[in-house]
Amino acid sequence: MEWLSNENVVAVGTSVLGVLAALGTSFYDRRVPRRKRIGYRVQMDSPIGDGASFDPNPRLGDFDVPNMADASLVLLRIENDGSQSIADDDYTSPEVHGLTAEFTGRTVQAVSVTQPSGIDHLRNHFTDVNGFEYDRNKVRIPRVPLNSGDHFKLLVLLSGGPVEGEVKLIGGLRDGRVHRNRAPKPDEKERTFSVPARVVSGALTLALLVLAGIILFRDGNPMGCERGELTVTGSTAFEPVLQTLAEQYESQCDGADITVRARGSEEGVAELAALGARSKDAARSVITFSDGRMGERWNLKEKKIALSVFTLVVHEDVELGPAGLSLQQVRDIYAGRYQRWGEVVPGVAEIADLPVVLVSRGAESGTRQIFQERVLREWEKAPSTSLDCGPDDHAEDTVTRCELSGTRAVLDAVAAQPGAIGYSELTLAQERSADVRRVPLGGDLPDLRRIEAGGSRYPYKDIEYAYTYGTQEPGSLAAGFLASFDEPAGQQVIRDKGHLPCLRNASLCA
Repeated sequence: MEWLSNENVVAVGTSVLGVLAALGTSFYDRRVPRRKRIGYRVQMDSPIGDGASFDPNPRLGDFDVPNMADASLVLLRIENDGSQSIADDDYTSPEVHGLTAEFTGRTVQAVSVTQPSGIDHLRNHFTDVNGFEYDRNKVRIPRVPLNSGDHFKLLVLLSGGPVEGEVKLIGGLRDGRVHRNRAPKPDEKERTFSVPARVVSGALTLALLVLAGIILFRDGNPMGCERGELTVTGSTAFEPVLQTLAEQYESQCDGADITVRARGSEEGVAELAALGARSKDAARSVITFSDGRMGERWNLKEKKIALSVFTLVVHEDVELGPAGLSLQQVRDIYAGRYQRWGEVVPGVAEIADLPVVLVSRGAESGTRQIFQERVLREWEKAPSTSLDCGPDDHAEDTVTRCELSGTRAVLDAVAAQPGAIGYSELTLAQERSADVRRVPLGGDLPDLRRIEAGGSRYPYKDIEYAYTYGTQEPGSLAAGFLASFDEPAGQQVIRDKGHLPCLRNASLCA
């Protein structure tokens, strides 16, 4: 990076120290909280419905409905009023939900959620899968990630008790707390410096920021952004993470051109090694991602990125029950010992005559290799018999098996073919829950939180590796993009896409 000269380092350091000096007294005076905090307050607690004339707090309006004696509406505001962002794993609740709102002496009849425009993505967290539900006098609230200043509101319809009863928000945060806060009063003023002190501090801060901006942005990019071209290849299971981070990097860094070409882990690693043998310079502009470890045979440079979790999936017609399949049943299926699902699960009439169709990946797939190593403990023995994954009506003694080139193609084929079984990265399979079923292994469904907490022995998982041809030079686009996986935003993308970052889960990635 041309701007990283000794003079610029000194200038930037001086600017930072100047800003800290100008703002230090203000921070100390105001005592800005450094802990993670969730604040809550009741913004409305109002009776509804028609009340008797002798009632000292009559309920006015035509709101009477059955089972709504002493009805009331409560508007509860929940916000991140601390200085740090709160991620879903910052909640300390042992349950799937993060917080619980408790309305003492009243019964919850209905709940509605609202949030400001601009953060509409919060509503995606309020599902029963994430623990959003109400029961008696409690509303269970999911683990909603909140940036500093973000908030949402719960409008709760209650019955059976007086207004202005006790309302509590119960829960905990790692390195933080949940507390009741209050809205600032219109005439309330916070402590401030004198006018001359504020003018001087503001002028100094502005001058130093302008100086730092000129230095850092004179080449058109902020610190950490690199220019050039980069190709990212390999794992189709990890492709959603790669595509998202590539788009984010390009949007923030002018002159960065990142192409994602996911065609399989082994194919990507082999192509990188072959390219390095022809041209070391060309190979340095390629990063390959692999499900499981593959690069040691070519002496490539590796970096552990995440723990990836996978799952078996079946067509929606194949209903196996909560126990799913045992490891031995899976091994027998992929050894070609069953032609009908009735042979696998006897006594279930609905699937007795349904043909078993194995939808597999090619030998270059890391997802397949992990499946063979962690679940089958051997190669898939059943031969490939179909190009379109359709069963052959004339081959009574042979199980149908096909091989496809990508994870999404496997999910499409399993969803379309009755009796089909395949395997996929977990998050991509969850996105297709409407037309494929995830299969428990010995009654154990993959659960990221249980795996992260060390409470799961689920076998179908492995480490996601990044491979480069040698160590990337500082200032290169490859080095900058690879470093972005360790940034907080990169770590959050990895989690959002259903993987566990190795940077925060070193023991799982050991």
